[in-house]
Amino acid sequence: MEKAREVLVIGGSRYFGKRLISRLLAAGDRVTVLNRGSSAPPPGAVHLVADRDDERSLLEALGSRTFDVVVDQVCYTPRQAALARRVFTGRTGRYVMTSTVEVYEYEDSLAPVREDAVDPSTVAVDLELPWDEPEFLDAHYGEGKRQAEAVFAAAPDFPYVAVRVAHVLGGADDFTGRLDHYAARIRTREPIAVPFSNQPATYIHVEEIADFLAWTVGEDFTGPVNAASHGLLTTVDLCEAVVARIPEGKVVLQLVEVGEVSPFSFFRSYGMDNSRAARLGFVFRAAPAWLSAAVAETLGEDGD
Repeated sequence: MEKAREVLVIGGSRYFGKRLISRLLAAGDRVTVLNRGSSAPPPGAVHLVADRDDERSLLEALGSRTFDVVVDQVCYTPRQAALARRVFTGRTGRYVMTSTVEVYEYEDSLAPVREDAVDPSTVAVDLELPWDEPEFLDAHYGEGKRQAEAVFAAAPDFPYVAVRVAHVLGGADDFTGRLDHYAARIRTREPIAVPFSNQPATYIHVEEIADFLAWTVGEDFTGPVNAASHGLLTTVDLCEAVVARIPEGKVVLQLVEVGEVSPFSFFRSYGMDNSRAARLGFVFRAAPAWLSAAVAETLGEDGD
């Protein structure tokens, strides 16, 4: 009988993180969840309470525990990555960091970008930037993730994976409010701001990214990997899926040259090439095939 894997999930208290934990438990893994204590993990998981930004707190909570895989759902800065690398070197066989499509924010390519477009081994790291300031971190989300990846990549003896996650849709527990933005304007027929040259993006369903992370735990590859469903979606595609749930509504697009636009409208393409993950063996769905269901899940059957 195959030995159960020891898996630590840092964070994971909501959205696709909690789905990941459920999948690992269902697979028979021994799962430990570490967070600040704001929420308990599902039954069957061990709960450790610690501040992942406090090295002493983290070491005290972990004790002598070791893990086959660590999945870090809440690593946003190079400081957090540097601390994690110190603590988990020699303590885990593999470290999986949940990264983001935003690492490609400067890659203005009409073709979906591959992982080598951003090589973390070449990214400069600045630990002295004000990473602890929420406003700075929010404005530099992609940069924080890039530099966090770079910290892990700089240690050849630290086997890491950076899962670069596409924009996630679906689920009644979508806390982002991005689809609600469209629903509110479609319902009241208010204008939806989009760029004159509005570009498409790749997306992934909340259940699919949970599947992807659970699959990644069981594999042995390392380095960056893009996680995105097949196919590009535009703002118009999203609006059409939303208005289908709100028959009395209407889509009114307002073209803007500069300034703030709606959440899933982009001045540059945000498409990711998922061929590396596909070659490794993960089977992605097509985004257009699940879009309608994702909108229905988030907005409810009556469009609310």
